[in-house]
Amino acid sequence: MGVGVIEAGLLSSSVGTSGVLFAASEGFTPDPSGHIHAFCHAVPGEYHLMGVTLSAGGSLQWWRDTTGAGYDELVEAASEIEPGAEGLIFLPYLSGERTPHLDPRARGAFFGLTARHGVPHMTRAVMEGVVFSLKESLEIMRRLDLPVEQMRVTGGGARSALWRELQADVYGVPIHRTTADEGPAHGAALLSGVAAGVYSDVAEACSTVRLREEITEPDAHRTRIYEEHYEVYRSMYPATREAMHRLAELAAGSTDGTEPG
Repeated sequence: MGVGVIEAGLLSSSVGTSGVLFAASEGFTPDPSGHIHAFCHAVPGEYHLMGVTLSAGGSLQWWRDTTGAGYDELVEAASEIEPGAEGLIFLPYLSGERTPHLDPRARGAFFGLTARHGVPHMTRAVMEGVVFSLKESLEIMRRLDLPVEQMRVTGGGARSALWRELQADVYGVPIHRTTADEGPAHGAALLSGVAAGVYSDVAEACSTVRLREEITEPDAHRTRIYEEHYEVYRSMYPATREAMHRLAELAAGSTDGTEPG
């Protein structure tokens, strides 16, 4: 509600500690595979689809804490690196993963690391990997024939030009930004307005949501590059799942004082 996503065709992409791709839907349209969620909307009688990346901005926060550099320094350097980070891909499964894998034992990783890669490449790979993860939710929604007419960004990632550019290029759609970046708090205020009688219904409340004039358009060249890298990204979880699970077992054994099985 905070970004006005209350009808089919409108989606929001939030990059906060976690990442959420949210789409209003016409009726209850669950994913038969169970990879994304189908829930009641805040709008009475309506529904939505939602995919979640557990460590979105959380991955960049981990990388900031690990390097000791500041966000601005890291992102500015990453902006100078070409799309695809010179063949480096990051899996953002630092807390397991929710969509589409539903796997608490999934583990994060850098793939393609070479001696020529430095912190700027790795920062860009972290950010690209997060958006690749969110794209997996978008692709599932598209397979469910959900219309994608407008994408609105919210959360801390909405304030970053690079995060917006990455989302436009990876999703392949223009990115719109609302005047209020804190979508959840804004949505709660709008719902309160409906309950208090300030607005007659949710639709009237959401009609007050305003978009900024700036629109981040996808770049066709970068989008083609990301399509190729995304296919590699998608192949990595099934190719490494068994190894991830074994490492999770070994880590559990080393922390509980028992011998690994």
